[in-house]
Amino acid sequence: TRWGGFDDKIIALYARGMSLADIQSSLQDLYGVELSSSLISSVTTAVLEEVRTWQSRPLDALYPILYLDCIVVKVREEHRIINKSVYLALGINTAGRKELLGMWICANEGSKF
Repeated sequence: TRWGGFDDKIIALYARGMSLADIQSSLQDLYGVELSSSLISSVTTAVLEEVRTWQSRPLDALYPILYLDCIVVKVREEHRIINKSVYLALGINTAGRKELLGMWICANEGSKF
């Protein structure tokens, strides 16, 4: 059995770039619970399924206003913290609601992307 909201804690640690072993160790230290790597992996895999669902959702045929921007975020890659650029496409639909249309990751920011 799992406590309510515990999956959110696992996902938050994973989003911060922690490895499965780091998450396992942190949860042991913080809550005194021992979780298997397979359980942690299944929780983080569920996030990837949600991402795929979001990526394949239907979009409106028309967005009268479109914003394109880039933000730079720090990510952990191969045991190092590096900067990555995340390009965002934000559309305003005909009802006036904002929708994030897509996100793309690149090594650095540049107009050619």
